[in-house]
Amino acid sequence: MMIVAQILRRVISVIALVACVGLGLVACKSVTTNDTVDYKSAGAVRGPNLAYPPDLITSQADRRYVVQDGTATMSDYNAAMKKSVQLRSNVLAGIPGMHIARDGERRWLVVEKPAPELYPQVKDFWQENGFLLVIDSPSTGIMETDWAENRAKIEQDWIRSTIGGALDSIYDTGERDKYKTRLEVSKPGETEIYITQRGAIEKCVTDTTGACLSTIWTPRPNDPELEAAFLARLMERLGMTQEQAKAMVAAPLGPKTPKAQLVQEGANTAHIVLSTTFDRAWRDVGLALDRSNFTVEDRDRSNGVYFVRYVNSKDLGDTKGFFTNLFSSKDDSNLKAKKYRVVVQKADENASTVYVQDADGKPENTPAGTQLLTLLTEQLSR
Repeated sequence: MMIVAQILRRVISVIALVACVGLGLVACKSVTTNDTVDYKSAGAVRGPNLAYPPDLITSQADRRYVVQDGTATMSDYNAAMKKSVQLRSNVLAGIPGMHIARDGERRWLVVEKPAPELYPQVKDFWQENGFLLVIDSPSTGIMETDWAENRAKIEQDWIRSTIGGALDSIYDTGERDKYKTRLEVSKPGETEIYITQRGAIEKCVTDTTGACLSTIWTPRPNDPELEAAFLARLMERLGMTQEQAKAMVAAPLGPKTPKAQLVQEGANTAHIVLSTTFDRAWRDVGLALDRSNFTVEDRDRSNGVYFVRYVNSKDLGDTKGFFTNLFSSKDDSNLKAKKYRVVVQKADENASTVYVQDADGKPENTPAGTQLLTLLTEQLSR
């Protein structure tokens, strides 16, 4: 895709240059934009496209994860969105008691309102920003967007401004993002909202001469600033002014939680030690799961258990890349996610431990269990 786009852009640039000369350079000018986030013309508008990296876990078979408005086509979706906007023509009243909480580079939103009342508003927020939801689970307070492209990263050069939007699809950033939102009830009448971002980047597979033969999708580092940008937008959506939201998000970050320590007890027996209270450990483990290849199916805070699914990317092989392997002809059994329990336990007032169990609640004393704990430790240490 990247190679084709580059060739097309060269052709279009020649056409645009001729057009500019013919028009006396009247319409040829460089246009820039100050908007750093714009997903409104991303995958949600273009419809299904194999160029967009699919997730490691396919959720369509689970009815809990189907977008609940029931739309099946893009025209139906747009019509439903238009109707939804009309129904919300009266601007929502601002929500009092809303603020940003921090821990190191982590930020999350705290709102003095019950989660069941907030969930529909947060869902509307993502759809209004141009995203389709692939996970929509009010019962667990979790929603996740499909992969989408941030079109604001594409420079508004003279070629695009001359040709117009008709051929805009040939421009591509080579990057995709998806966002997971989790609503956590911290105490009665108060909800914590976490937004985590996952990214992918398209890279060339080169031959010995350095020529690009094909492209593959690979993971790219998490971007806390994108998370902060959407937290600010969500605060605006919930009634705060743009200036107030930006000021809260831009406030200096606080001290970081001490790093997690992986304790190896035997060949395949290990656990994580966190020098923090249970409440903080529960929150940090949840964020670590959101930023990894885990899908949280359910959670039981009273017993400190996250019920998760996980697909090991190594099981997919790496000849075609992290995402594109899903289009290979391998047996579907290779793609099935395994179920685990991630258990957070209080050790004392300022210490917690994290264990991995199998789907039946038995210790996962296997290389896979150690690998999962290692991945979580890396995320918890960031």
